[in-house]
Amino acid sequence: MRVATDIGGTFTDLVFFDYDKENKEVKEVKVSKSSTTPGEFEKGILNTIKKIDLDLNTIDFFAHGTTVVINAITERKGSKTALITTEGFRDVLEIARGTRPDLYNFNFKKEEPFVERYLRQEVKERINYLGEIITPLDETSVDKHIEAFIKEGVEAIAICFLHGYKNPIHEKQLATYIRAKYPQFEVITSHEVTREWREYERTSTTVLSAYVKPLATKYLNNLTHHLQKLGYKNDLYIMQSNGGITTVEDVKANPITLIESGPASGMLGAVVLGKTIGKENLLVLDIGGTTAKCSLIENGTPKIVTTYNIEKTKTQAGFPILTPVIDIVEIGNGGGSIAWLDDGGKMRVGPKSAAANPGPSSYGKGGSDFTTTDANVVCNRIHKDYFLGGELKPDFDSLQKAAKPLCEELDMTIEEVARGVIRVANSNMVNALKSVSVNKGYDPRDFTLVVIGGGGPMHGAYLAEELQMPEVIVPLNAGVFSAFGMLMSDLRRDYIRTDVMDLNEDKFSALKNVFKEMKNEAIKAYERDGYQKEDIKFEYYLDLRYKGQEHSVKLGLASLSNLKMDEIENNFHQLHKKRYAFSLSDTNIEIVNYHLVAEVIVNKPVIGKIESKGNTVEDALITTEKVDFDVSGIHDSNFFDRDKLDPSMTIEGPAIIVEQSTSTVVPPKYQFRIDEYANIIISKIQ
Repeated sequence: MRVATDIGGTFTDLVFFDYDKENKEVKEVKVSKSSTTPGEFEKGILNTIKKIDLDLNTIDFFAHGTTVVINAITERKGSKTALITTEGFRDVLEIARGTRPDLYNFNFKKEEPFVERYLRQEVKERINYLGEIITPLDETSVDKHIEAFIKEGVEAIAICFLHGYKNPIHEKQLATYIRAKYPQFEVITSHEVTREWREYERTSTTVLSAYVKPLATKYLNNLTHHLQKLGYKNDLYIMQSNGGITTVEDVKANPITLIESGPASGMLGAVVLGKTIGKENLLVLDIGGTTAKCSLIENGTPKIVTTYNIEKTKTQAGFPILTPVIDIVEIGNGGGSIAWLDDGGKMRVGPKSAAANPGPSSYGKGGSDFTTTDANVVCNRIHKDYFLGGELKPDFDSLQKAAKPLCEELDMTIEEVARGVIRVANSNMVNALKSVSVNKGYDPRDFTLVVIGGGGPMHGAYLAEELQMPEVIVPLNAGVFSAFGMLMSDLRRDYIRTDVMDLNEDKFSALKNVFKEMKNEAIKAYERDGYQKEDIKFEYYLDLRYKGQEHSVKLGLASLSNLKMDEIENNFHQLHKKRYAFSLSDTNIEIVNYHLVAEVIVNKPVIGKIESKGNTVEDALITTEKVDFDVSGIHDSNFFDRDKLDPSMTIEGPAIIVEQSTSTVVPPKYQFRIDEYANIIISKIQ
């Protein structure tokens, strides 16, 4: 039996699978949803467990995704952190990059670094770009700085030395010294976080990992303790941003790998779904209560990037993070996103959210702002009897009060305001989908749209129409699909190392040696967790660029045993042209980074076909009511119970399909069918 939980900004989700380990067929599925409990996130998990009366004594596998890291960073609720770096480099964090996100935007401002200058201290040591020691480290020289850190109440120390990615000997030496003499500190070094170059980005990533390390360690320890008290006896696995799970101890050593923990699992679940139904080119949109996340999957493989930015806008440079992340674009546009008017009287939706507490005004919990969820309630796209899975009735008085300021300011009825809110929200999401497709050389018409999360199925058809996409897939249990994705994940660890050299056949031996060192490191790490060398599957990637370029593209290698220069060159030229619209076939190519993926495949269930229950369309019909479809008009629409829809059914819209965790909107001139895996497939009537 397997369980996964996912903590979002508004809701905490749980999915339970009971399956046969031999044939991997699922025998029972249970889902549970509860409000997220900020400050004590483990309470939300425990609430979902209690809701379905789950006995953890019977559970073999428990995976967990969390927003605790990203929340701590964005809300500035991490630990007081200090930085120790090479003499002359204490201001790297403040200098950052000279580039502006928007060259002519005079509102641009550089954010305050997470470590103030008086907590950034230097030591004498120097290693050059070749990894050669120029100035040896005297670790005792750090004592005076540590004493000052103690007086200032510092909890975590980040160590980042110049060229530490090339030779980490001094970082190891200092970390060993501090951990032995000053065990009260959480200490993390840059080489434990990444072996990739770029001084500012590497320092920023190390500092942010240190900043959340005490909080993440405490949270994971508390969660492990509570689960053990409830009878869970096995290891707890944590979802990482790279689309794989790993052990708690591995995450505690470098918690920045959790920066996009929850969203990554939803994208991975879509990969599994696509392979099951034979559709491997997907655009995936996950709309939760606070944000909307989207990603592109090509040939059944999500895009992984190793440089990620948080809080980057037109007026802010944000903070770079060097860690493998599924290429996800995230915008503040979820069900709880608040509608407001800017100084020019233009309607905006998000990024501010009503979150879990107090939530949208229709929750009746004190929320005073009109949100996207409220707009869908006004349009009757969320039926009042199935609001929050039928656990709550919408508070229409509260909803009317929340909408009143917008109605008065815009001189509109509440219905007109609701249509406007949904229209603006859809526009925001279309732009996000374009940013992972059109902006990167992909035509959305060549992809299928998969919509997940509590809000995805309500907006999917409209987004597909705008992007001229052929169909929309709403998976079973779409509202808790991120938790489902964790149950389909394997253990994964990424190892990245910078070693710049020309790409030619003479360097193939050196290339193989670098990957060999990285493989040995991966094998040792997995063996510490009880896995055997034979359990590990390896994938090899190179970050390549034309000589003289700044940025690179990632190219996968079929194997190391049969490297072919012509094949690598041709694949790189094609990939570069697809990404940047040009190639330079007569220019030398450089290797920048080596990227090794080490995976352990775990025993997990498969998505099984469902059997017909013999239901008719009339059996699934709940009621017929008027629904507002904006420009398509107000129509009498059938409301269907998803649990009673049988495979092979094809029904014309307008319709609303309700289930415990979400509602699916099928507009006029669209139809939906139920496939053999219980997915809803929405397409335009030809």
